[in-house]
Amino acid sequence: MTEREAFSLTSRARSFGHAFRGIGRLLATQHNAWIHAATTAAVLGLALVLGLGRWEWVALLVAIAMVWVAEAFNTAIEQLCDRISPEHDLLIGHTKDVAAGGVLIAAGVAAIIGFLVLGPPLLAWIR
Repeated sequence: MTEREAFSLTSRARSFGHAFRGIGRLLATQHNAWIHAATTAAVLGLALVLGLGRWEWVALLVAIAMVWVAEAFNTAIEQLCDRISPEHDLLIGHTKDVAAGGVLIAAGVAAIIGFLVLGPPLLAWIR
């Protein structure tokens, strides 16, 4: 077992730097992340226009975060699988499919939450 590094603000800042670099890599390399970014911007813009309440914002933000986290984990799993087994491997393929399925589930649930939260005030605003 290794001894833990002492806490320092410099090491914490480096950790945040690594995390931001990962987000940048996600956006730079994943086409689906571009779709998530556009959808996030549209949903947040619509929520602002509609003047949603606090709990509606909470529901939307949790749904948005769920999709982004799922996409980040999916990307990390895919990249790790590609490193471990660059050639086709059935079990690696199943692993990548399951990870992609997690993103699909998250996005589907987020869409339902979006319709439930944004639908009624949007219809009222249109009328």
